[in-house]
Amino acid sequence: MTAGDYNRWSAPFRTPGRAGAVRAVNRTLTLLCFLCYPLSLLWLLARADARLWGCIALPGSGFLLVSLFRRRFNAPRPYEALDIVPLMEKGKHGQSFPSRHVFSIFVIAMTLLRLCAPLGWVLLCCGVVLAWCRVILGVHFPRDVIAGGIAGILWGLPGFFLPL
Repeated sequence: MTAGDYNRWSAPFRTPGRAGAVRAVNRTLTLLCFLCYPLSLLWLLARADARLWGCIALPGSGFLLVSLFRRRFNAPRPYEALDIVPLMEKGKHGQSFPSRHVFSIFVIAMTLLRLCAPLGWVLLCCGVVLAWCRVILGVHFPRDVIAGGIAGILWGLPGFFLPL
């Protein structure tokens, strides 16, 4: 992505109402999707479902590894690397690759896909929209969200083959 690409992609959203709407979608999807996860864990706990520990360990270990990788790799964010004005102010520097928001929603979706397929599919769709928001807002490059999504899906796949 170049500065020209970003400016072209974000141009339709450069009004206060539209920029606010994209920020609201980003915030709402993040909150909605990440509330689904602990609620699902509580549901498993209430049912004394043996899959609880696998549903904690798989996403948790992936989140930890992605966090450590991001810290070590320390890729700059678009607003650091390019001459752009992002649609969302974020005081964070570096640690852009891969997107941890996108990784998290995809690994949670993969985990929940096995427990409740319709909810898992909804979260996968939400993940695509969240990835788009993160790029349009200027806080991630497309490669960051693509890598986060692929990593989340791949990290979640063993859940379909292991006795969670």
